[in-house]
Amino acid sequence: MNPSVGGPVGGDETADGQGTAVSTTSAPTARPPAPRRRRWPWLLLAAAVVLGLLAVLLGPRLYARSQEGRAAAPLSSPAATAAATATAAAEDRALDGTWRVGGGTAGYRVDEVLNGRDVTVTGRTEQVGGELTVAGGQLTAGTVTVDLASVTTDSGARDGQFRRLLGVEANPAATFTLTGPVPLGGLDAGTTLAVTLPGTLSINGRERPVQVPATVERAAAGPVTVTGAAGVTWADFDVQAPDLGFVSVEDTGTVEFAVTATPA
Repeated sequence: MNPSVGGPVGGDETADGQGTAVSTTSAPTARPPAPRRRRWPWLLLAAAVVLGLLAVLLGPRLYARSQEGRAAAPLSSPAATAAATATAAAEDRALDGTWRVGGGTAGYRVDEVLNGRDVTVTGRTEQVGGELTVAGGQLTAGTVTVDLASVTTDSGARDGQFRRLLGVEANPAATFTLTGPVPLGGLDAGTTLAVTLPGTLSINGRERPVQVPATVERAAAGPVTVTGAAGVTWADFDVQAPDLGFVSVEDTGTVEFAVTATPA
């Protein structure tokens, strides 16, 4: 018999001992499944980008909203007594003498603009001192000194910047010095007198003349409280208002004080 007739085609066969042909052709090897691409790193990156954009867009608004109502109220005193007049000398000679400032509050008030939203910031300290002199029923001399290093707001970072901009390390105090007499006519015990205090204000080693609207309140028991506020332009004191792009500080602000003096 011709061995080529009926022979295997396309593969090898062998007999299994019983005359049955067995194919020796190997089965094709299956390929392993392709690994899946990990998407979570990209998802995390996208989430981080979204959160960053939200922080840029919403962060300043949330900060501005959180600051609403947190500014301290302006320092003030009772309304001036109608009968009081600042154009005549006081007739009560018990006022004459030296008065020592032994307590009170002083600080500043300034507006920040945060992405178009106005935020009022106040700094306060109780580290104040000074001396007043009354002669012939008039306030003839006076100084009020404020320890700038102790002025604080609700932000330590802002306080540090405030001290740096005002040169507190070299000029640790702000000082108001009276430069002209102020009549105290009508300042009887239990009354409040509206006055204008002419003087110089020293900040950052620079002095500028100021006219400070103020009140002088005389308690029945004797102490006198002087309360006033003066508008200032920071550049006049060689202080550059910071501008960080998303937040800027107005070029002007207010210096406020309410100090109590007793006979020395």
